[in-house]
Amino acid sequence: MYRWFLGIKHTVYGVVIFNTLVEDKTQRMVKGMHSPTRQKKILVISLTISLLLLLSNSCYAETYSHRYSLLDSPDGSTSYRLTVSVTGTLYDYYASQDHNLYNYDFSKFVTPDAVQPIADDLWSIYSNQEDFANGVLMIMHQIPYVESSPQKFPVEILAENEGDCDLFSLTAASIMTAGGLDVVFLLMENYDHMMLGVHLPDTPEDARTQVFYYEHEGKKYYVAETTGDNWETGWRVGECHESLQRAIAKIYDVDDYETTSPGQVSSSYMLPDSAEINMMLSTNFALSQKEVEITGTLSPSLAGKTVTLYVSSLGSSLGMLAKVETDSNGHYSYMWSSPPSGVHTLRANWSGDDDYSGADSSTSRLVVIASEYLIMGGLLIFFLVILLVVTLVTRSGKSDTPEAFQEWEVTDYGQEF
Repeated sequence: MYRWFLGIKHTVYGVVIFNTLVEDKTQRMVKGMHSPTRQKKILVISLTISLLLLLSNSCYAETYSHRYSLLDSPDGSTSYRLTVSVTGTLYDYYASQDHNLYNYDFSKFVTPDAVQPIADDLWSIYSNQEDFANGVLMIMHQIPYVESSPQKFPVEILAENEGDCDLFSLTAASIMTAGGLDVVFLLMENYDHMMLGVHLPDTPEDARTQVFYYEHEGKKYYVAETTGDNWETGWRVGECHESLQRAIAKIYDVDDYETTSPGQVSSSYMLPDSAEINMMLSTNFALSQKEVEITGTLSPSLAGKTVTLYVSSLGSSLGMLAKVETDSNGHYSYMWSSPPSGVHTLRANWSGDDDYSGADSSTSRLVVIASEYLIMGGLLIFFLVILLVVTLVTRSGKSDTPEAFQEWEVTDYGQEF
């Protein structure tokens, strides 16, 4: 609602400026004259509104939450409901990253640190790797199957709550890797399909059919089918569709993956309460050699929580600026030393925990001007002022001089012709 309201406000501002310009243009055409004073007023108003829109805070990012059902074992009777939440800032961060796939480097999309809370919660109800892997498959089987291209990161998939075989495999690989399991990607090009291979210390005991696996580097990797629409009776580790049971697969290691994420999803078996975070800048204008202080507060006042500061500049993707911790009052602060020149957009993010879902601050803009540009700008303004003064004096001199008319010679012809 807030984002919608902000968009309406900006649209109204634009309409006001446009109508003012149109009205001024129409009046000048009707009157057939120019009004420099009116033009200056419109220019000043337009620049002022544009500057306010540039430096104004934008709306809070959306938080995505989905709930997944789990059993304590594939044939178990104890059920759980796991709530997974993704903050809008974390989603925007991964959405702004490179999504191109180079030479089948699927591991670049594996982000175990980002989904670590999910793995931690799964280990709280499972006692062995087979049950853990089957628990991950239960989650995957509850996400709607939708063909997707290009590749996406697990955070995006969990936020959008949709994907296909390769996206589910990337997500499952991330959670299993976060849980300490050894997995590989099984690409079956003849079937345009992908699934995982999971190495287990023992042969799967919960498989309802013959157990299928692939050998790789002296180890058995049991098939793990991530697609399916029934989480209670779906595929378990070691099982797959009969058409894929002896399919030729290319095996890709999960090795060169992201080890540290700027933030994490939140995961809880309870419905988490909401939290809020704000952010303030010591100034919206700064020189490139100056420091800018970033401060804010997490509410409720939680101590020792990690707040991630993100920044994006014109033409660049969203990136992490710094990580800071809250004090006993929930306050945090960071001193940004010598920020580069340009227009920067900043926001603060807290990933959340078992009790509270994550939160994003509104965005703030910072304009940093290089010292040399400031000097050049000052000189330019100085010469423009001189030019303006000279122009005004010249025009004033012309208007004060009476217009000279050539005196006509008149001949008196008298009254007779």
